[in-house]
Amino acid sequence: MNMRTPVKDARGLGSAKDGVHHWWLQRVTAVALIPLVLWFAFSLAVHAGSGYEGMRAWVGSPFTAGAVILLVATAFYHAQLGLQVVLEDYVGNKALQVAGIVAVKFLAAVLALTGILAVLSIAFGG
Repeated sequence: MNMRTPVKDARGLGSAKDGVHHWWLQRVTAVALIPLVLWFAFSLAVHAGSGYEGMRAWVGSPFTAGAVILLVATAFYHAQLGLQVVLEDYVGNKALQVAGIVAVKFLAAVLALTGILAVLSIAFGG
């Protein structure tokens, strides 16, 4: 039984078959961010009075550096996914929509890379 309307058949519109994958990625990154953000907030609270050198030593440990890198990468990827959905849903001009999505993806990649390089710089004593 064909559930498509004659108009959809004429226009060739139908499922892009990409929405579920995008939806799952948003949910997986959201669930991954829960323990990462809780760990980070708790760790910052514990190390609140340790000063600059103490924080530098804490971020420089391999586990902490890896977890912070994972947090930064996941947070920017999750944000990029969410902003892409907002642009797709609320920007009517197709050219502006595509330009916005490209800009959001580029900005997220640059900011994530900047954060990751900052953590690596601290971890390797740079």
